[in-house]
Amino acid sequence: MEGSILDAVDRQIIHALAIEPRASFRTLAAVTGVSDQTAARRYRRLTESAGLRVLAAVDASKTGWADWLVRLQVTPGSADTIADALARRPDTRWVRLVSGGAEIVWVLQARSPQQRNALFLKGLPGSRRVAQISAQSLLQVFSPESWSGITNALSAVQLAMLSQVPAAPEADRDRPVGLQPEDDPLLAELAKDARATSAAIAAAIHWHESTVRRRIAELHGAGLLYFDVDIDEDLFGVGVSAMLWLSVEPAHLDSVGRAIAAHPEVPFAGATTGATNLVASVLLRDAQHLYEYLTGRLASLPGVRSVESAPIIVTLKRSAALRPR
Repeated sequence: MEGSILDAVDRQIIHALAIEPRASFRTLAAVTGVSDQTAARRYRRLTESAGLRVLAAVDASKTGWADWLVRLQVTPGSADTIADALARRPDTRWVRLVSGGAEIVWVLQARSPQQRNALFLKGLPGSRRVAQISAQSLLQVFSPESWSGITNALSAVQLAMLSQVPAAPEADRDRPVGLQPEDDPLLAELAKDARATSAAIAAAIHWHESTVRRRIAELHGAGLLYFDVDIDEDLFGVGVSAMLWLSVEPAHLDSVGRAIAAHPEVPFAGATTGATNLVASVLLRDAQHLYEYLTGRLASLPGVRSVESAPIIVTLKRSAALRPR
């Protein structure tokens, strides 16, 4: 990866991890045609030079929790301090500075209305420096778990090889699966590094290794837990990223959401409450590409009343994990 450029093997490893996040280095080596040692070395180099991380998160829609998208307009000079405080909270998942750094966009994952209210009404950091706040509940996610920009490197033969990865331990079919308070230590470890070995996680949270493997399989199999691959997008030719807030006629909301989620520029799209009822993030080559996207495919979708765009200046936290500034 000399010169911070991804080669074919790097891209194949990233693609493989998007499909099988906890695949062994032996499996990654077999799929990419390199040795076990080379696969491990490549992975470590990607983590150090490209910001590659595999993380796990809870799907709020499957657990009774709620994801809230929050926009804060703050006074000049205060955005960094407030954003840093939000990023260090365990209940925030994404924290970004947008619009020249005067606005913070973040996602709160609230386990209960009480937790939500405690932050919105009482615990918002630097509240005296917040000029305006709007909060929208995330109702429906349209986008796939992995951005298409990182899932186009493996051939059909390689994908078939990856599909032959041994299945995880079977969950107990006679017992309904739900999150329990005792799962919190496991979730915390997986949010830091979802590729940590079962033995390492077991040692950290004082569980049996077999219990760790079984519980991950149960939560993932039930759809309560999903995995996310995080990597610096600029290595894929991304020069501009932005948030979009769209107002869409209700009759067209589902079709527009699904259409936008299928665009290669869009890693995330979801329906929300509020005056703008569809939010998306976009990854583009440059400002001209953003203009062409806004005036081209996006503008041609029926039912779109208005679009507000805001460039992303910096991402402090992504998928519930802090990112280096």
